[in-house]
Amino acid sequence: MTGTEGPVPAPDSILLTDRVAVVTGAGRGIGAATAVALARFGAHVAVFDKEHEGLADTVQQVVATGSSCICDIVDARDGDEVALFLRRARDRLGPIDVLVNNAGGTFRARFDDVSPKGEQALVRENFSTVTNCVRHGVPLMSDGGAVINVTSVEAYHAAPAFGVYAAMKAAVEQFTKTLAVEYGHRGIRVNCVAPDMIPTPGDAALAEGGTHLIEGTHPTPLRRMGAAQECAAVIVFLASDMASFINGASIPVDGGTVASGNWKTRLDGSFGL
Repeated sequence: MTGTEGPVPAPDSILLTDRVAVVTGAGRGIGAATAVALARFGAHVAVFDKEHEGLADTVQQVVATGSSCICDIVDARDGDEVALFLRRARDRLGPIDVLVNNAGGTFRARFDDVSPKGEQALVRENFSTVTNCVRHGVPLMSDGGAVINVTSVEAYHAAPAFGVYAAMKAAVEQFTKTLAVEYGHRGIRVNCVAPDMIPTPGDAALAEGGTHLIEGTHPTPLRRMGAAQECAAVIVFLASDMASFINGASIPVDGGTVASGNWKTRLDGSFGL
């Protein structure tokens, strides 16, 4: 058993100056916030999304920080498209240092109402998007890089009406642990963030037909909802040298919803189940 002294934390340990980061699903929500945050901390960023909506705005905000940015319309479910984009990112910006797998999506339906075709769509949207980017991205990465997978707290508990989606998020968390071991010899750290109670543009449609917020209670123990930028902040931390010994972890970014379990904070400050 051997040990080495790790890097001494310093104010600039959080900086990502001139590193190259790739963010999937970057047209809106957590993906867009992450791309901009990485750029603000010095990274050059390559972004893609399967939809054009919002992507130009993300690029504009990244470029405004002074960082370089390339973008394209790419479907992360398509391995060939992913491979082409990642090679272009490497050729234009340099070896990839940070890979953020954020692309994903779901729909509301009890499992009885999910067809085999719908099930496969959820698998491809939430698991194949990650495996495609890892398969084609890690060979282009610098040793000592970081992969951050965006899962969900739904990976930790039952998720009525979102069963296959939650199962895929749990699969990504397990996959992350395996990758952390397999790529550790290259110094590539692989971790997850698991957001909850962070409204994104796609949430409104999912809320139709029911909501998991309970009337008369606060949404989280912090008594507020979160913001996409707060999840992006954790991703920046995991990408930086400040997280140099964090590997195979899953960090809830949820205001304490996982920790509280069934306990809810009432509006008067008391607690109840």
